[in-house]
Amino acid sequence: MTLKELWMLYEADKRILGFSSHTMKAYFLQLNMLIRELGNLEIEEISLNMLKDYFSRVSERLKPSSLGHRIRFIRSLFRFAFEEGHMTRNPSLKLREPKMDKRIPKFLVEEDVIHLKITCHSHREHALLEFLYCTGCRVGEVQKINIKDVNWENCSAIVNGKGSKQREVYFTTEYKVWLKRYLESRGDTCKALLLPKRIRPDDCRFQQYVGH
Repeated sequence: MTLKELWMLYEADKRILGFSSHTMKAYFLQLNMLIRELGNLEIEEISLNMLKDYFSRVSERLKPSSLGHRIRFIRSLFRFAFEEGHMTRNPSLKLREPKMDKRIPKFLVEEDVIHLKITCHSHREHALLEFLYCTGCRVGEVQKINIKDVNWENCSAIVNGKGSKQREVYFTTEYKVWLKRYLESRGDTCKALLLPKRIRPDDCRFQQYVGH
């Protein structure tokens, strides 16, 4: 079995487990980079020393975090091959990730948030900014939230995150006022909580965009 043949089985397995398309695209790019360096070898030909040599070369142009991502993928790929019985040994078993520098996380101070609020030109922009700031959600997560997911009494919403994992996030009473004002200003019957700016609420394509 070659690396490309192994990828087809690995990809099918991860999609069944609910891995996102973005994650699989990133994994596929990493696989192609491995094949470009080593060739489309038979997986039983690949050894630990071969993988170490590969990572030693690419480490010169990669940040430790990027190198760590690549090592985690390779370990996952060969662990799958070994556990599924496609290999008699796991050549990536002793691969170790590089040590990461500990950095103080960057965050917005109150003055930065005030400046952002001042730049908002519409109820939609204000509603989106406040929601991201209050809840800490990702933009992709906000796009999936429907109005029915909001609990107005508790000032909370149900969010679908990575791997289809749900969690409850909370916002302030002040934000609830802004959000209701935004919804009243829309004048549409769409189920999505925050509409994409590039698509009009009355556009027939919108229903396809949000999946309703």
